[in-house]
Amino acid sequence: MRVLDIAVVGAGPAGLAVALYLARAGHRVTIFERFEKPAPVGSGLILQPTGLAVLHDLGLFSEILALGATIERLRGTDARSGRTVLDVRYDALPGGRFGLAVHRAALFGVLFRAARRQGIAIETGTEIGAMDVTGGRAAPITTEGRVAGRFDLIIDASGARSRLKRFARKPSDPRPLAYGAFWASLPWRGDGFDAHALVQRYSRASVMIGVLPIGRPDPESGPMAAFFWSIKPDDVQKVRAAGLSAWKDRVAGFWPDCAAYLDQIGSFDDLTLARYGHHTLARPVGLRLAVIGDGAHSTSPQLGQGANMALLDARALAHALATTEDVDAALSAYVRMRRRHVRVFQAMSWMFTPFYQSDSRVLPFLRDRLVATVARVEPAQKFLASMVAGTVIDPFERIGLTEPSWEGMSGT
Repeated sequence: MRVLDIAVVGAGPAGLAVALYLARAGHRVTIFERFEKPAPVGSGLILQPTGLAVLHDLGLFSEILALGATIERLRGTDARSGRTVLDVRYDALPGGRFGLAVHRAALFGVLFRAARRQGIAIETGTEIGAMDVTGGRAAPITTEGRVAGRFDLIIDASGARSRLKRFARKPSDPRPLAYGAFWASLPWRGDGFDAHALVQRYSRASVMIGVLPIGRPDPESGPMAAFFWSIKPDDVQKVRAAGLSAWKDRVAGFWPDCAAYLDQIGSFDDLTLARYGHHTLARPVGLRLAVIGDGAHSTSPQLGQGANMALLDARALAHALATTEDVDAALSAYVRMRRRHVRVFQAMSWMFTPFYQSDSRVLPFLRDRLVATVARVEPAQKFLASMVAGTVIDPFERIGLTEPSWEGMSGT
């Protein structure tokens, strides 16, 4: 394909990764970011073997590994009985796969520095609210009505609240989920916690508390943890009105060891409320437009696939542009490359979320008895591990990516 002028809207992981791929392929890339200073949003996440494979392909694996915390298992127990109801181990899969939990600032920093080294133009303080296509060229239009240039392709990587996804061929909006979560990034306290595991406590499906070691946001900082508590956004004002001490007492009542983290929270301002919604664009493309990341597919964080799916989207779109002769053919190829993997994981997330975040009494009962029992035997262990790893179906071959051999690469 000839050299293209490409606009990328959003300087999150998806936008930075696709910009890196395309700039290295020789295209002229400009990133538009609405904030005056690009910065990460959120607390921590787990980079699965899918997302790690993309970072490895970009030559950034060693840099992110040095900042993250290697995750070997996901473990959940009932807060009252102490019964283990979830125990997913990566070593149930062959090949030495593992997760890498990172602070969002670490992932952003690694990608942003790489974009700077690549010399990619980043226009900050520019919020793109619409687009227009005239004469085969696409114009991103700011929320103030300014035309921000003419491009051969606009890539929307602006997230679930994207203003551009309405220009996709079959637009849709997320369906809000009943439960969100309070999140906080706090200094790591190891007593009673596993430095290589996501550990959770449940009470039915209405209470979920989690502690995840997330490494360091930058080389100069100490180790951190992501602490989270599931909550309905509609209940936040009531919880705030009852006071911070009442909320802390409630959390500690389910999990006393959490006092080590609760003591670090001085006010509700130290907590970030995350709201979740579920949607999947049937065709995440439009005329001279590609939508990647949460704008194309968003869901609850139960399977921990959000950032990983976004990185796979970035690789897929870059591969489509590298292996087709024109933009229209590339957009069609991008849809084909990602359709099956996205739909399978969106469906599984929709199915599993009510078992962990809902008002149901029946579903958590089944989770704690039937599902927990079945999960202890083969092939259920491998299936659960591949579901968490993002490899229930192969996401790599269609996007021209070869998964590395992970043996000995975890650093543990």
